[in-house]
Amino acid sequence: MPHRVFNIREVAQYLHLAPEDVERLVKRGEVPCERQGERLVFRRQEIDAWASQRIMSLSDDQLPGFHTKSTARRRAISDEEALIPCLLSKDRIAPALASRTRASVLRDMVALANATGLPTDPTELLDAIEEREKLCSTALPGGVALLHPRHHTPYLTDASFIVIGRVVQPIHFGSMDGQPTDLFFLLCCQDDHLHLHALARLCTLYQKTRILEELRTADGATEMYHAITAAEAQILRGICPPRP
Repeated sequence: MPHRVFNIREVAQYLHLAPEDVERLVKRGEVPCERQGERLVFRRQEIDAWASQRIMSLSDDQLPGFHTKSTARRRAISDEEALIPCLLSKDRIAPALASRTRASVLRDMVALANATGLPTDPTELLDAIEEREKLCSTALPGGVALLHPRHHTPYLTDASFIVIGRVVQPIHFGSMDGQPTDLFFLLCCQDDHLHLHALARLCTLYQKTRILEELRTADGATEMYHAITAAEAQILRGICPPRP
């Protein structure tokens, strides 16, 4: 439902915030919304794009709260607590991408995704990722970028997935620290809730483990895959008590 709108209570639940927190964001003009008569409405597509950027900018002390809440919600509807094995496989990792520019790395990451057979239209997927990058670079300090489409619609792909590319030569990709990027994740999800949860999971791995260093020193795709699944297991041990 790409054109669905939320009220304050619904958007607060979607973003794992209290309604009063949303009201403060509205007063500060920090969240996209519209006034229709006496009520505020929040368009889902605009909120999803805003929420993605917000997750990537959460500080070390803010991200754990969001990630814990999104994990609890995921746990309530699925027995699969670990996301990485569901979204990533060894054949979706390229340990030596030859990309040398922003444009070429986007094309090469979409080509890597297309090799999985999951995107329904690689050209449309590339357009959606380029549209997202025009808003603001998805590169983070530390040499990693979390590529994703601006909007998440089921027809872009046959299933949700992650692909990872490690470039041979780091690329200046717009990170706020001014340093080049050498690790690229492409996250594509059919469901907005899964997208935000998976993005929070990747950001938590980035902030709370040594995964970037381990991915850089790993000897090939198999070792990279084992490194990231082990890092996710480490995170889950800290936030998920054993099931009864």
